[in-house]
Amino acid sequence: MSTLAGIPLFKSLDGEAIRRLDTQCAWRRAKAGEFVLDYQDGGTDLYFVAQGHVRVLIQANSGKDSILRDIRDGEFFGELAAIDSQPRSAAIVAITDSVIAKMPASVFRQTVHSHADVCDQLLALLASQIRMLANRVYEYGTFDVRRRLYAELLRLSRPAAKGNPQAIISPPPMHAELAARISSHREAVTRELAKLERSGLLERRRGAMVLLDPGRIANLIAEADE
Repeated sequence: MSTLAGIPLFKSLDGEAIRRLDTQCAWRRAKAGEFVLDYQDGGTDLYFVAQGHVRVLIQANSGKDSILRDIRDGEFFGELAAIDSQPRSAAIVAITDSVIAKMPASVFRQTVHSHADVCDQLLALLASQIRMLANRVYEYGTFDVRRRLYAELLRLSRPAAKGNPQAIISPPPMHAELAARISSHREAVTRELAKLERSGLLERRRGAMVLLDPGRIANLIAEADE
């Protein structure tokens, strides 16, 4: 797994260019539960997840986590520090055992400047992150806990089989994780999930949560603006 060949950011690079980048990276394995970076850490290296699953979060002094997003196979993190040389804006913790490549900021910047496709992909990613954060700010300022939870469930879900209008979240997140994603607490999440079940909009199955009517859940969110 010690290659960047599977990283979508570098899909336009030929084999020789990939091999050259591989040799300029430091490769490591991170165990599940291990912090790869901490909030406000120094350093400007960029990190690529060749295999595995890591999470972006911020821990308050109280110990409460705020989960910002998840990063999986083929994705990367640390690009902000690689660009502006400022301390890390969030912590990164491995959710599963992961294979990670650490690339010096100078190598990353040279690659971005030398390959238009890499540059375009980076710009698109940064734009999507700004949109995501803007949506989150809107939700926190407009929605109550119930509708923030509904919105997060829809984001985490994927369509069921073709022709099936349901959506699936697998593996099902712990209630504490959902609370950290929507800036709430576990008890409130448990209460709202129970209400969804009673209303026939959510079903728990082995290894999954099933949203039985995602369209209706989306409508309930929209009703908050009326």
